[in-house]
Amino acid sequence: MLAYILRRLWQMVPTMLGVIVLVFMLFNWVGGDPAYILAGKMSNPEQIANIRTQLGIDQPYHVQLWIFIQQIATFNFGVSWSTGESVASIITSRLGPSLTVMVPLVVLETLFAIALALAIAFVRGSLTDRAVMVACTVGMSISILVYIIVFQYGLAYKMGIFPVQGWGQNFAENLFKYATLPILILLAVSIAPSLRLYRTFILDEVGQDYVRTARAKGVSERRIMWVHVLRNAAIPIITYVMANLPAVLIGSFLIERFFSIPGIGREVILAVERSDFPVIKAITVYVAAATMLFNLLADLLYQAVDPRVQLK
Repeated sequence: MLAYILRRLWQMVPTMLGVIVLVFMLFNWVGGDPAYILAGKMSNPEQIANIRTQLGIDQPYHVQLWIFIQQIATFNFGVSWSTGESVASIITSRLGPSLTVMVPLVVLETLFAIALALAIAFVRGSLTDRAVMVACTVGMSISILVYIIVFQYGLAYKMGIFPVQGWGQNFAENLFKYATLPILILLAVSIAPSLRLYRTFILDEVGQDYVRTARAKGVSERRIMWVHVLRNAAIPIITYVMANLPAVLIGSFLIERFFSIPGIGREVILAVERSDFPVIKAITVYVAAATMLFNLLADLLYQAVDPRVQLK
């Protein structure tokens, strides 16, 4: 196990180097000259040259690339071009609000979708099954903007159950007061596609030979579904959940913007609007690294769920 983990971590090094080079090329060759953006329309060549010197983008490309690698290795991306705040401070202070919303969402969405998918599998092919699938299709067809507007107007503005916007300093207050409505909205948006997908995974297992054998031995349908079928369907479910986990780091752009949540997603939008390249590059690299780590975690969970899986 340890040898496999070390080998996978070592294999991440060339992948990470490729990501670094790609990000560097996109921001330096395709993204344009940030000095012109920061200087504004009323600028002269001297001002632009001074800005380029201050930002360090007047150096040769290989020097800039080496500086970028050093920034990643030391977790120090300098300061924001727009606010002057440390990029590391921006990320650490914005990560908490995003995780406060997204971690409970991932847990609730996974548990509810699995439970509902198993319940639907019990009545597969029935009118209830078809009605739920139609409802899921309708739910997936509605834009998240509609959910945000309806929930804010109904539950926050009209009924006054939740605040429309805001964020505090206390974790419990943020979770149970300000984050509750955003979590409900995202849960309403995400439960439909997850339920359809998990239902497919479970129904694929229901038709397998081991299920027919278990029924022939007199095993109850409940035990077949909750023990045998769920355990085998857990592997594609883990793959799906782990593939979506990097999104937890950047949260939901629209939710954080509409509810004034000071999270990573809202910060990304502001950084794009301001052409704040250090912030965007840092978040891009961190999300890439998190994606590789979550893939490794998924492989380890495969063996925990099914001992037949061999890590080689």
